[in-house]
Amino acid sequence: MGRIICCGLGPGDPDLMSVRADREVRAATHVAYFRKKDQRGQARRIVDGLLAKDVREYPMGYPVTTEIAFDSPDYARLLADFYDVWAERLAQLAKTTDVVVLCEGDPYFYGSFMHLHARLQGRVAIEVIAGIPGMVGCWNTVGQPIALGDDVTTVLMATLPQDELERHMRNSDALVIMKTGRNLAKVRRALIVAGRLDEAWLVERGTMPAQRVARLRDAGDECPYFAIVLVHGRGRRIESDA
Repeated sequence: MGRIICCGLGPGDPDLMSVRADREVRAATHVAYFRKKDQRGQARRIVDGLLAKDVREYPMGYPVTTEIAFDSPDYARLLADFYDVWAERLAQLAKTTDVVVLCEGDPYFYGSFMHLHARLQGRVAIEVIAGIPGMVGCWNTVGQPIALGDDVTTVLMATLPQDELERHMRNSDALVIMKTGRNLAKVRRALIVAGRLDEAWLVERGTMPAQRVARLRDAGDECPYFAIVLVHGRGRRIESDA
């Protein structure tokens, strides 16, 4: 019996992969990774140049991403079928060999692999290798601590209704807002109502070659998929007596 080894690859810069993940990627004979249909995929880009020449690749192309509303029954059905099919394929492969599944960030933090993980439980040995979450790479690019002292940090999905975003923005110190993309204008409106726009940063493709960091107030209303809005906390700082 082989194993399913899910490697967290970190936020995008290959240098930020763990030593353990790097070792597994380089030794892999079978590699699977998620990607948007007909595209290379971010996980595959991160490991470019690290894979063995004779590695077998299994690109898992999502059947749908933004073409259908994520709360549509059709969206849920298509993705459920997709995960069912790939769980079966990976389980069959793992009967005879290890299969490395690539995952951006950390697999246990909003990772797509978790949908396979649930379907593979009890069928095959699974190993998950931790990775630096994308948001950590992003707030390091800004060069400020995201939280200090007793700050409360809240991670929000930009897909939430605007009134829910506003409520959380008012009631938390530090904010990490993911899945911005087409929702950036809504996030901006919510921050304005919550009185926090001037504190917000937009980080696009954090740690990647095309990285861009800007104050959200100075940015437009569109951003790529790999973009995060950050609002740093204002916790107690221990000042020097000097």
